[in-house]
Amino acid sequence: MKPLQISPETAIKLSEKLKLPIEQILHMPSHILVAKLAELEQKPREK
Repeated sequence: MKPLQISPETAIKLSEKLKLPIEQILHMPSHILVAKLAELEQKPREK
């Protein structure tokens, strides 16, 4: 599987938001990344 085609700046921002290493973000399948971002969006609404 090839790494995600995202810019370094985007990788850094995703890494900070998801609290995951940049390397893990780059090698994560895109459908899993989308699912994690959806989870992150739901958390503030649950409070």
